[in-house]
Parts: sequence; structure tokens; C-alpha cells
Amino acid sequence: MSTFRLIALDLDDTLLRSDLSISFRTRNAIRRAAQEGVSIVLASGRVPHALDSFSKILGLHKRDGYLICGNGTIIVESRTGKVMYESLLPKNAALVAFDLADAEGFSVQLYDDDVMYISRQNEFTNYDQKLTGMRQVVVSNFRSMVEAGAHKLVIPGDPMILKPLEDILRTYLGTDVTLFTSKPYFLEILPPNIDKGTALAFVAQRLDVPREEVFAIGDSMNDEAMLRWAGCGVAMANSDPRIKNIAALITERTNDDDGVAEVIERYVLGGQALPV
Repeated sequence: MSTFRLIALDLDDTLLRSDLSISFRTRNAIRRAAQEGVSIVLASGRVPHALDSFSKILGLHKRDGYLICGNGTIIVESRTGKVMYESLLPKNAALVAFDLADAEGFSVQLYDDDVMYISRQNEFTNYDQKLTGMRQVVVSNFRSMVEAGAHKLVIPGDPMILKPLEDILRTYLGTDVTLFTSKPYFLEILPPNIDKGTALAFVAQRLDVPREEVFAIGDSMNDEAMLRWAGCGVAMANSDPRIKNIAALITERTNDDDGVAEVIERYVLGGQALPV
């Protein structure tokens, strides 16, 4: 065994294969690590409801621990589902973001329990529905929902036109929000200074695990803060090149080829020394 006592795992394109399943080898590696006393934390952009099935597959609902949801805006206990921390977007910033996106013809999404509320449909909102399994509801007065409060907003769209919108939002909102793309076609807007990294720091403190003993694995820009904060940040072989550039380690395998199992078996269970 290595000295790592906490493993934080992104879900989509990291832990999950393309068909949204978790391979037997990966499940086995995670369970063996948990049996050795390693805390397993799922860290996802998904809401708590959309993490339930994966948490149960891994047996996390039977252990004391935490789930990082909404890219760090919600943290819940894995055993009880109790919300331990949550953060909402500043109302004015959220309304500005919605107005700018809506004026440019983009759809905007927010989430509550098992429902994905959207301002209008497009091919990317439908893809998100298939990805998360959440019920989709189109809301005519979406602005009033934003004003009532949201943990985060997601703007789904063609990556080629999302980037100019991201630049506009950064100009208008500055440090009032956290902005990143979780997938090339999902632009996410979170409260300021909130991300998977701040959430992982919160969880590690609650579990009394020092930063140096935290292992984090991800693939996309919403994982950047988490990989930077962890003692060892690992990028999948299928990662965004920007994530590979900041990771301490890159898997030899993709999410469809047991990349997560590979690094857990080598560096956590096997105690193999990390490459310099």
C-alpha cells in the first residue's frame, strides 16, 4: 500500500466508460482500496441525485464519506445524503449571465433534484439529458427561476460559438463567478472561488487527510482545480491536452480501457513509486 489515503474520482470520461458503466476491474480496484482504509470520493458536475446509482455500485452508501456534486457547489455525505455544504450563484451575476446568453440565442440550464430545467431545447440539452438520465423541463419564464437561486448554470452549445460567449461573460462578470468548460459543449457558471479543488480541500479536512495524501483523477477543465490541489493529480489518457499539461501523472489507458483501475492498482494498492 502507498501513503495515499483519499482518492477523488471524476465520473464522465474518467471513472465511467463511454456507455456510462464502471468496469468490473475498476470496481474491484476501488473496493480493494476502500477495504484498505482509503476514502473514495466521487467528484462530479452532476447533482446528488445523478450520483446515487454510481455511489451504490461502489458501495459508498455503506461507508462514511462524501460526494462532491455540481463541480463543488454541493457536498453531501455518501452514507446519509445529508448536505454538508452548498453555495449559490450571486443573484445579480446569475441574471447577467442568463441575459447575455439568452440574447445570443443560447439555451441555459439549471438543476434541482432529478429535474434539468432549460430555457430552450437544442441538441446539446438533449445530450445532457441522455448523459445524466434527468427529466428535462422547458421553462418559459426561465429568468424567474434564475432569480430564485441556482447552484450553477450550464450553457450547452457548439464549442465554436461557446468560446466567444465565454469571453463576453468573463468581460462582464470578471471574478463574480467561476467559469470553465466541463465538456467542450458545456460552459459552466459557478459561484466565485468554488470548484472541485475547494470542495476537495473541504472534504480532506473533514476526513483529516493531509493534501499530500490525496490522489485525484480527472480528464477535463472542471477537474483542473482538483488536480492542482491534490498531492498527486492524475490525467486520463483521453484527457483534454490542457489537463495533461498540469497533471503530475497521465494514465496509459483511457476511460474505456480501465485507466482508473490501472493507476489505483499501481500507485495506491501496489505502492509503486510515482515517476519523477
